[in-house]
Amino acid sequence: MRNGVREMNGSKKWMVVVAVLLGSFTMILNNSMLNPAVPQLMTVFNSDAVTTGWVITIFMVTTGMTVPVTGYLGDRFGKKKLYLLGLVIFIAGSLLGSLSWNMSSLIMFRGLQGIGGGIMMPLSMALIFEAFPKKERGLATGVWGISAMMAPTVGPTFGGVILETLSWHYLFLCNVPIGLLGLWFAYRYLPTTSPNKKVTFDLYGFLTITFGVGMILYALGRMSELSHLIEPINLILVALGIILLYVFVEIEYRVDQPLLDLALFKVPAYTYSTVIAAISSIGLFGAIFLVPMLIQQVFGLDAITTGLIFLPSALLTGVFMTIGGRVLDRKGSSGVISTGLIIVTIGTFALGFIRLETSLAFIFIWMAIRGIGMGLSSMPATTTGMNAIPSHLVSRGSAMNNVVRQMSSALGIVFISIYFEVRRGQLMGTLGTIEQASLQAINEGFIAMAIITAVTIPAGFLLEKHSKKEKTDVSKAAQ
Repeated sequence: MRNGVREMNGSKKWMVVVAVLLGSFTMILNNSMLNPAVPQLMTVFNSDAVTTGWVITIFMVTTGMTVPVTGYLGDRFGKKKLYLLGLVIFIAGSLLGSLSWNMSSLIMFRGLQGIGGGIMMPLSMALIFEAFPKKERGLATGVWGISAMMAPTVGPTFGGVILETLSWHYLFLCNVPIGLLGLWFAYRYLPTTSPNKKVTFDLYGFLTITFGVGMILYALGRMSELSHLIEPINLILVALGIILLYVFVEIEYRVDQPLLDLALFKVPAYTYSTVIAAISSIGLFGAIFLVPMLIQQVFGLDAITTGLIFLPSALLTGVFMTIGGRVLDRKGSSGVISTGLIIVTIGTFALGFIRLETSLAFIFIWMAIRGIGMGLSSMPATTTGMNAIPSHLVSRGSAMNNVVRQMSSALGIVFISIYFEVRRGQLMGTLGTIEQASLQAINEGFIAMAIITAVTIPAGFLLEKHSKKEKTDVSKAAQ
């Protein structure tokens, strides 16, 4: 009888992972599927590139503005209820998006999707952490993390296929059946958490971080070339955003129940894991920008080929994320995260030496190797950091982690895209052809990302060290 209960509980725990994976994967996949649709949307709605770019930007902004408050709302009203609400909002935004009659309505419904996504993402990890004990979280978050790592890489390919075979409406409609399936799983299998009615709302903290993050993400979303960096409106937005974030930090240190508990950064393992998450996001989205440029502008191939280049990286990221999670559960983090970061650094660095005569197999192999490193380092690092904080702060720790990832992803895209445009323009005069200039700029972009990733390797070793120390302290206390 006990074994039966144990097996039943085990299956229910994995149904929690399935439930949040369905929602997360659908949300992230949809966001990346829309990237190749921008030119077609410009034609359909007769709008310019700047206005149409808001279809991508608004999602990033509303998600970033929503994430900080999910920790409080999850504690106050229950994580399951809030997750279901977030998924309903995302499905509604998807259905309404397919019915858009002009660019303004499309942007508005994309913003609605972003609010739903901002609720779902931090709660996904918090719900998994509540369902699984510490010794099993590595594998569970590894399986769930497949959605976060694979969806951005395979999304553009799916989006391209849909645009070539159907119409742009199906970029939104395809979310509805999967979202409804995820909603049924979530309603059926997510554990019901008790609301904490004693928790208070940090209004001033909410206002300062929401508008601070929103302004910075808004400004970053407007930047795609060097001249945008010095536009007065962008400078003002970034300056105001930084000031508001500074005020937010001051508020959080003074209130009894902060919206985002900055004391979490006093836990070394959590701090190092957040640093690794930030750099991993820059590397992931930097490559998502550079590889299509490489395959399509330099080698003159199509979007389908671009997707195939991403495929081994995405698959191996997923496989090694689960392997890394299993090792994390059985033996702890020692060696897993740092090894992954070293592999990512080597793979990224190798991609900085591509030539016009380089075969696709070379790119294929090094993207795959890079995917192995991403799988071993990204989600295991986050899980190790989250395991180090008190259980009652998991939802807020997850929200903080997602804010950092959101900001880093936007920063990575802006940094790489501006560097690419500026550097290519400089090289055109000396290298002669746009293909050679683009290739040199792309190579330099990969080398820059490799250097940034290399900086996190010591953080990986320190994270493993503090995680091992914490595990030893827990074992001694139990004796």
